[in-house]
Amino acid sequence: MILLKRCDLAKNMHRFYALQVQPTLFGEWVLVAEWGRIGSPGRVQQTYFGSADLAEAALTKRRTVKTRRGYRAALTP
Repeated sequence: MILLKRCDLAKNMHRFYALQVQPTLFGEWVLVAEWGRIGSPGRVQQTYFGSADLAEAALTKRRTVKTRRGYRAALTP
């Protein structure tokens, strides 16, 4: 699981973004993205893919986008 955080005290911004690729029971792969304010449950989005390679590529792309927007890797959840 990849956990990203973005904190800006001047803007009262404390956000997280978690990404994970998992297999399904039906042979597909799912990219699970969860985001929201730190301390809240957040929102969850699941995107299904036919192969692990496609799911990993989508994870890498989404991580790159979030890193460009100021999210940084978090050491602990």
